[in-house]
Amino acid sequence: MNNAFTNLFGNRAIVVNAIAASFKKLDPRIQVRNPVMFAVFLGSILTTLLWLNMLRGKSDESPWFVLGVTVWLWFTVLFANFAEAIAEGHGKAQADSLKKSRTTVIAHKLADPKQHAVATEVSASDLLVNEYVIVRAGETIPADGEVVEGVASVDESAITGESAPVVRESGGDRSSVTGGTRVISDWLVVQVKTLPGQSFLDRMIAMVEGAKRQKTPNEIALAILLSALTLIFLIVVATLLPFSKFSVEVSGQGEVITITVLVALFVCLAPTTIGALLSAIGIAGMNRLSKANVVAMSGRAVEAAGDVDVLLLDKTGTITLGNRQATRFVAAAASTEQQLAEAAHLASLADETAEGRSIAVLAKKQFGLRGRDLTQSHHEFLPFSARTRMSGVSIDGHEIRKGAAEAIENHVRSLGGFLPDEVRQAVQTIARAGGTPLVVSRDERVLGTIELKDIVKGGIKERFAELRQMGIKTVMITGDNALTAAAIAAEAGVDDFLAEATPEAKLKLIREYQKGGRLVAMTGDGTNDAPALAQADVAVAMNSGTQAAKEAGNMVDLDSNPTKLIEIVNIGKQLLMTRGALTTFSIANDVAKYFAILPAAFATTYPVLKTLDVMRLTSPSSAIMSAVIFNAVIIIALIPLALRGAKYRPVGAVQLLRNNLLIYGVGGLIVPFVGIKGIDLLLATLGLA
Repeated sequence: MNNAFTNLFGNRAIVVNAIAASFKKLDPRIQVRNPVMFAVFLGSILTTLLWLNMLRGKSDESPWFVLGVTVWLWFTVLFANFAEAIAEGHGKAQADSLKKSRTTVIAHKLADPKQHAVATEVSASDLLVNEYVIVRAGETIPADGEVVEGVASVDESAITGESAPVVRESGGDRSSVTGGTRVISDWLVVQVKTLPGQSFLDRMIAMVEGAKRQKTPNEIALAILLSALTLIFLIVVATLLPFSKFSVEVSGQGEVITITVLVALFVCLAPTTIGALLSAIGIAGMNRLSKANVVAMSGRAVEAAGDVDVLLLDKTGTITLGNRQATRFVAAAASTEQQLAEAAHLASLADETAEGRSIAVLAKKQFGLRGRDLTQSHHEFLPFSARTRMSGVSIDGHEIRKGAAEAIENHVRSLGGFLPDEVRQAVQTIARAGGTPLVVSRDERVLGTIELKDIVKGGIKERFAELRQMGIKTVMITGDNALTAAAIAAEAGVDDFLAEATPEAKLKLIREYQKGGRLVAMTGDGTNDAPALAQADVAVAMNSGTQAAKEAGNMVDLDSNPTKLIEIVNIGKQLLMTRGALTTFSIANDVAKYFAILPAAFATTYPVLKTLDVMRLTSPSSAIMSAVIFNAVIIIALIPLALRGAKYRPVGAVQLLRNNLLIYGVGGLIVPFVGIKGIDLLLATLGLA
């Protein structure tokens, strides 16, 4: 039972704190932020005053009925406060763990970044932007910044939760460091890029706490709609009192409707369910993103992720594994595949690159070739050189080489050989298919070609098919030539690609999509990605990337996993779907409440309305009380759904709407009938009807 409770609401500490916060949120200054629940709050005060007045004997209405309605109206307000507080509690729990990593740090400031020996000890809070600090092994990095000198292993577990250290070095896309992380080995000279209190860790804490969370456009629009509905119901209910008095005077029968019944009627007809849960849904959406190790710099970014219809994805590391791997041996006419594999294996023994290791793996897999003992032979390895564009080994008087076709052709010609036509054809075929051909030779004889390919990640094609079902277009971005890019795009199943991509080309592509009314998401980690990230609607910067990229994006992936973009889109869509589902359920709820409370409120004045009492409720007072109790209890019942989010499946918008109406629309009609009737029977059993 404890596990079920924890799964629904979180640990007991969060629940206890949320209960306390529910009462603190009764402050009118807080209540007024939610117009729907503020109206319920005022109604609760009004019925409380009526009940207190009744204690002085100034009313013919049953004090127990008024007290019962009043108590459950207050519960409605408290349950709404609890929903918001429980969502905030999950964020604050994560923020507290982050705060523990924020300690007072002494920084070693350098007057000259080249003179490491001359350092002044200062508090990290006194550092200014563009000042330099040196951080040695065992020390904590005092502020966010860029590495300008050195290379070191850094423990980022305080922020990312990953225990494995990462390498940070000057230059390239791994130069950004975060304040609060710790250097494990070697040293770094860091240029400070943020002021105290504005570090990435500070922003993370503020975001997960929700202190700076602003309502998104969709949420604001829905709040306006709910406020308008509330105002309409308020006007309608307010006119019922004079209308009731007039009817009683004219007909001479029935009773004038009471203020308590009018307040109950208003609360039951107003969209209180979604009004109570709206804020919790938004906060919970950001919490789910935080659990995925993504920090959103605004709620707007999370919502935009749900509306994205174009994804720009980097090829290397996102669509492909990141390193080209050997996939097959294509032997020349005068050689066999095994001869080619043996020579390629020998040429790769000293090759520690991913490509070189993959050649050895392929040779072992196809022909059982294993590492060879070279201690008894005379050999000399030739490392790869950009100038020669080949590598290999000279062993026992033989020269074995592997490399680019042109380089190998020049090499064998110098020895009196030539490049066979079938090898030349194989090279062209592999290149046209998007692969990289490596030609292998032994002395003056060309043995054949090794095909290296970008290996598309397993399951990525299916993920893209799901995105296509959701109406999202996928675009691969790569620096490869158009021929190679087309081959990878076809294999991966993306909808389009941008080859030979430059920062200007990425920016232009995003703007073109946005001019067409599309919402664009992309990932990036380098300074050259910053312009495009700043332009994209959802810009996910890698935590391992440069400071410029992180500042340009509106989300930061702490795991630095480019494929996380797909998960972010799912979370955004789940947020929108949850909000839509509960809105549908809330509005559908009102229909059942009409059949419960309207006949009860006007049965004496208009006996014909008794025919609407399809639930055959025990009495008018029981009907009103049952509806008010259900209206409050349903908020608590839906809190787990608001926190967890509605189950999302990658289907089209039409089918999604149909499912939404079927499950939450029809469900919203049926559940109140069952719930109100059940509560009525319980009240009757207890003798309270």
